[in-house]
Amino acid sequence: MTARKPTIDDVARLSGVARATVSRVLNDGPNVSARSRTRVLEAVATLGYQVNLQARYLAGGGNRSVLLILASDTESEPNSYYQSALEIGALRVCMQTGMELVTHSLQQTRDDVEARLIELVEDSRCSGVILTPPFSDRMTLIAGLRRIGAFVVRISPATAEDGGMPGIGMDDEAAGFAMARHLIALGHRRFGFIQGRAEHLSAEQRYRGALRALDEAGLAPSAMRAERGNFTFKSGVDLLPKMVALADRPTAIICANDDTAVGALFAAHRAGIDVPGDLSIASFDDTPVSALVWPPLTTVHQPIQEMSARAVQIIAEALSGAAPVAAGAERLPFSIVERGSVAAPASV
Repeated sequence: MTARKPTIDDVARLSGVARATVSRVLNDGPNVSARSRTRVLEAVATLGYQVNLQARYLAGGGNRSVLLILASDTESEPNSYYQSALEIGALRVCMQTGMELVTHSLQQTRDDVEARLIELVEDSRCSGVILTPPFSDRMTLIAGLRRIGAFVVRISPATAEDGGMPGIGMDDEAAGFAMARHLIALGHRRFGFIQGRAEHLSAEQRYRGALRALDEAGLAPSAMRAERGNFTFKSGVDLLPKMVALADRPTAIICANDDTAVGALFAAHRAGIDVPGDLSIASFDDTPVSALVWPPLTTVHQPIQEMSARAVQIIAEALSGAAPVAAGAERLPFSIVERGSVAAPASV
């Protein structure tokens, strides 16, 4: 048997104030003494009471907007497709449900980015917030958003903590494992991996999955040479030459995303390296560019549009009360899309 969740009446009873007073405190309303406010907040903490976000929305007259929060970096170009795919998926469901999509891009490296984001959400009086990496794994941010009554859905959460909020994504560790195992099955034994930004934890799991595949195949971690990129075309251009300059250079390079892989492919062509004859290149996301380059990229299909579409559906379901909202992450399926950039190695 599970314990009954505390209600607003339980808070009123424990704090010794009227139910209406509790409601005013929870909604930061006027005409509440400092003493009563303190007693209510202490009762909330003691009982572990959680605000009914849907009830707050209906009572407070919030608008029917969904905020999609994207990360930006002033020192590098944005991902060519990832962010637009998230917008497209979310917009389709917003149109179906009569909601409005509002997109905000915030510089992820600013010291005050969490405070700015919380202020943005509080001022917007939105129905829900969709956090993308790396914001979706910042538990202090999620806790701050919960304190102001925001309903949050996380895209590609990687941490075991959920902050009491739902998430949606693919199993990135399993995807990294599957791609590396695919390359091992072709005969590759020396690898390179161009990683993304370290704070993007879901992408980091792709690297961990690749290492697990090496371990299960009896290969040492030293069989994988890793370099730190930032998900950009430029990082692929800059880092591939370092990898192929090694005496025992990799026969296959895995890139954290397609943009990086396209840059690596460009660098290989410029150096006169045949792909896939001399070097296989693989990646993640299955963005449109992966099928347009030559040779087209073997990549993991990540259901980006489906992830943001499902995030809006979760918000809409929560507002309507049509379904209970469960914390934790839902996992959507991924698949390896085999194209021309990968083949068996010429020599091992």
